[in-house]
This record gives sequence, structure tokens and C-alpha cells, in this order.
Amino acid sequence: MGVASPNGLGVEEYWSATLAGRSGIARVTRFDPASYPARLAGEIEGFVAEDHLPARLLPQTDRMTRIALVAADWALEDAQIAPGALSEFDMGVITASSSGGFEFGQNELRALWSKGGQYVSAYQSFAWFYAVNSGQISIRTGARGPSSVVVSDQAGGLDALAQGRRQVRKGTPLVLSGAVDASICPWGWVAQLASNRLSTDDDPERSYLPFDDAAGGHVPGEGGALLLLEGADHARARGASRVYGEIAGHASTIDPRPDSGREPGLRRAIELALADAAVSPDDVDVVFADAAAVPELDRIEAETLTKVFGAHGIPVTAPKTMTGRLYSGAAPLDVSTALLSIRDGVIPPTIRTSVSDRYDIDLVTDAPREAPVRTALVVARGYGGFNSALVVRAVEP
Repeated sequence: MGVASPNGLGVEEYWSATLAGRSGIARVTRFDPASYPARLAGEIEGFVAEDHLPARLLPQTDRMTRIALVAADWALEDAQIAPGALSEFDMGVITASSSGGFEFGQNELRALWSKGGQYVSAYQSFAWFYAVNSGQISIRTGARGPSSVVVSDQAGGLDALAQGRRQVRKGTPLVLSGAVDASICPWGWVAQLASNRLSTDDDPERSYLPFDDAAGGHVPGEGGALLLLEGADHARARGASRVYGEIAGHASTIDPRPDSGREPGLRRAIELALADAAVSPDDVDVVFADAAAVPELDRIEAETLTKVFGAHGIPVTAPKTMTGRLYSGAAPLDVSTALLSIRDGVIPPTIRTSVSDRYDIDLVTDAPREAPVRTALVVARGYGGFNSALVVRAVEP
């Protein structure tokens, strides 16, 4: 896997920061946020695209795509796979996107308004598009297998991994899947503010508090993770030296219309994912929560987890309190974190939050918790009623 996060670039840097409780949330620096009601974000520091990518790619790519290209390189390196050594149809690329390349689009619109149409880059035709990460990664790696993009907001990263799993089952040897989002620019900021779910607290210590009585919205961030998926037989045949785990089950649902009187779809997504994995709630060792930090959404998630696993029946964590919600990139990062928890036998903390007495969940706070982790559930929800749940588990030697 390849990870790019506000609190760490690369798998091990991210993991050590997460276990140490180091946050990447601070005041926005990529533009002046003073005139906006929300002014904090999880920004990636220290990422210099020129250090990783050829100069010809820079004029045609948004920041989101540059980060995704580097994360893809890291994932392939981690898997010890040289793209040039593969048959061109042996690998597909399936990513998710929440917003596309907003910053690139904003810059070209600025050029249009201030200078005229002749100053708008021809690359605007695709650099803003939701599918651009899949396309650019495919071109860079030479992957011509099944490729696509999934758009289901913050649930999209799990849905992309499920699509990748489906293609592997159909016979594609390798699928690079996951998501990277980056939309910290005025145009992207306004779009995110429209959800009315962003925290307006200027104190990074109090700005993103899921399951807390003081919850007042989430902090956005940039980044995500890309994972290389392959069938177990293919991994054995090529002598894969590192296998983090197995995608055992997945399901997605959509919430019923408001005021319908019907139950939200999250519980159904979790139960279907557990059934797909052929595991019971008692088999799950930890839940990586969606953690919206919106009181009504927190209530729904906490009550759902209690109904499925029982009161205080399972450890729950939300390490995204250190990164902000990375939109489509958030859930693949949680999947990576869950796989690292399985590897090292430790559950990372949810920092700063004090879980409300209203919720009967065992939220891991303040410090990591050592525990044997063999099976983990990752939950993600997107604006508009998308729900997705994915089960990962250890691969037996």
C-alpha cells in the first residue's frame, strides 16, 4: 500500500505518527481562510511533486493527482512489482473521487476571467475530472486492465476497493485501488461548506470531536491511500514477500428518504458485509468508525454499533481525528490503518475526544491499545445517504 496523509507521508511515517497521536490538523495555509467560517484543515506538509514526478506531468495535473501518482508508485514499490514487467492487461486501476481536481479547475477559471479563453490550459478538459486519477495512474504504469472510478462521496473509497476485489475475482491478476482527494482551495472550500458539516472552531484541539458532547462538525483534509489487490493464488505464485491481509467482505446501502420512518441503511451495510465475510459480530476485533462529528450522524452510528455488537461490545476507533476527513481518501486510509493494526497487534487512538455518556461504545481514546487484531470492520458514510462497510482480516500463514 501507498499512504499520503496530513500526519505522515509513507506507510511507516504515517503509522508511527498515528500511534503517537500526532495530528496534522492546523489553520489552512494553501489559501487565506480568514473570510470563511471554517479555517482548519488537515494539509499534507513536505510533499514536493517535483521530487517524485517528471516535469512533463506537472502542468497537466492537479495536486490531488500528483499525490495519487506518488501513492501509486509507493504501493507498487511496497508490493515489489515493476509495472514494466507486467503484461499490459494484467493490472487495472479503480479509484474513488469526491470532488475531482478542484484546484486545477479554479486556477484555469481564474485565467479565463482575468486574461481570456486563450490562456486556459488544454489540460483543463480532464485535469478536473473525477476519473483523472484512474486515468493518469493507468497511463503512468501502463495498466490497461479493467479501470474505473467510483463516486459515492466519503463511502467511495470502500466501494472502489470492493470493485477492485470484484475484478480480481473475475480474473484480473492485479488491481490498484483506493482513493486520494485534495480540495483545499477556495472553490473546493465553498463546495465543502455547502454540506453544513464543517467545524467552525478555530482551536485544533477542539475542532473535530466525534462522539463527543461538543461535536460540531468535521475538519476536512487531503490525502488517502492506494492498495494493490491480488488473488491469494497470484500472490503465492509470484512469491509476494508481504501480504497485509485479506478483503473478506463488503456491502453498501443507501439511506431511505428523510422522514420515511425507515431505519438508516448503515446497520444493513454492516450486517451484509459481515455475512459476505462469513463472520459473526463476535469475530470482529475492532471497528474503524466513520466518525462524522455531527451529533445526529454520531447518534446513528453509535446506536448502530451497539445494535450489532452490543453495548461496549467491541473497541471502536477513529484515527481520522488526527488527519481530518479526507473524503474519498478517508476510508482507504482507514483500511490501511486496520491492516497495520492486524500486523502489529495494536489499535490506534481517537485523540482529543471524550465519548459522550449517551453512547454505549468502547471508544479507544488518548493512547493506543494493545490487543490481538485478526478481523477489523471499516465503516464509511457519504453525503446523500451512502453507506459502505468492509471487513479485512489476517491471512493465515
